[in-house]
Amino acid sequence: MSKNPLVIALAAVGAVCIILAVLFFAGVGLGPLDTIGHSGKVNHGSHDIRGGTAAVVGIIAFAGAWFMNKKSSANAS
Repeated sequence: MSKNPLVIALAAVGAVCIILAVLFFAGVGLGPLDTIGHSGKVNHGSHDIRGGTAAVVGIIAFAGAWFMNKKSSANAS
């Protein structure tokens, strides 16, 4: 496990985004996060879009953390 702050931050962002993606796909109302982008009109499908975006950002953050950890491990050897 690396103690590089960037790796830890990317892993934390990845975990939060994956959790948010699961909650959005499950259709859970997330208070303030559920009202972002709503203009008073019916906004069907926004949970799927937000869930997909959160999943992609989470995967990219995890990939960045893995890459940075792999890179720092190679430099330490």
